[in-house]
Amino acid sequence: MLSETTKPAGLVAIENEMARQNADALASFENAAVLATAIAQSLRKTRQLLLLGMGGSHAVGRAVEPFYRSLGIDAIAIPLSEQLGQPLSLAGKTILVTSQSGESAEVLRWFDEVGVPDDTFGLTLEDGSTLARAVPSLIGAGGTEKAFAATRSLTISFALHLAIIGALEVDTDDAIHILKSPRVSQVEKAVSALSNVKAIVTSGRRMQGVAEAIALGLTELSRIPCFSLEGGQLRHGPMEMLGADIGVVLFRAKDETSEFVSRMAISALEAGAPVVIFDASGEKPVTGAVMIDVGSASNIAAIFALLPAAQHFMLGFAGARVADLGTPLRSTKITRSE
Repeated sequence: MLSETTKPAGLVAIENEMARQNADALASFENAAVLATAIAQSLRKTRQLLLLGMGGSHAVGRAVEPFYRSLGIDAIAIPLSEQLGQPLSLAGKTILVTSQSGESAEVLRWFDEVGVPDDTFGLTLEDGSTLARAVPSLIGAGGTEKAFAATRSLTISFALHLAIIGALEVDTDDAIHILKSPRVSQVEKAVSALSNVKAIVTSGRRMQGVAEAIALGLTELSRIPCFSLEGGQLRHGPMEMLGADIGVVLFRAKDETSEFVSRMAISALEAGAPVVIFDASGEKPVTGAVMIDVGSASNIAAIFALLPAAQHFMLGFAGARVADLGTPLRSTKITRSE
């Protein structure tokens, strides 16, 4: 283990963000009540939700799509860059633009070219940002995330969505309990199991958005290819890449798709790939896979159960590969060019 004096500055910054993410998420949830109610009213009217964002903000949209859809809301998340180039119709939709800084290049171009359509809202960590000034916005507590690779910003963004979902009269008690009583998961076996891989594919079913968020962070921090494929998509051809040098990281929650995640784990193991499962299903372990048990949780509560363990794994995996963990070489925290 690294001492505090030998840790890379980037790692210290990430750990500082993670140390306060739950407290900031809870504060964000409480502070969001009024605007979350207004967004919920818009959703009841339109029954359609377009989630726009880039990078980790897009992964947040992907992660919450299933929960809105389960409430009868036709939710779709696409990258803001894609909407700018190949736009979906905005008519009759509630639009939620997510950007933790509120200043990314695509956000600025969106408001410059598209303006402010009806029923448009923002989600950001920076209350003085272009996004927050342009539209009514849910503001995450604690200010902008400083560290490279999204950790605290993800947890806060999910908490803001939790406020909207709560305003749609969904019980949020399980998710709040998890945020108030975080579970410490040991990830050393998972890091060791993937110590020799040259690439990682993350995958899930209902938890696919979480898989995508972690794949992005793994790539940013470890600088090796780490990408995500929805479980069904992984089945349709990409299984050909699997072997001892390709790690498979799966996300399983307590829902009707968990059996498909288990089947994928078995198939990947049969292909010779090392498999790690972040597991909130409460079901029996998959023999041969490294299981990271985070307790039993479903729906959006499962995200709050899975995310901290996956974040620690992300740091451990990357820390074994780069000396200057958390220091970007080719990127910036706020992407200002397209």
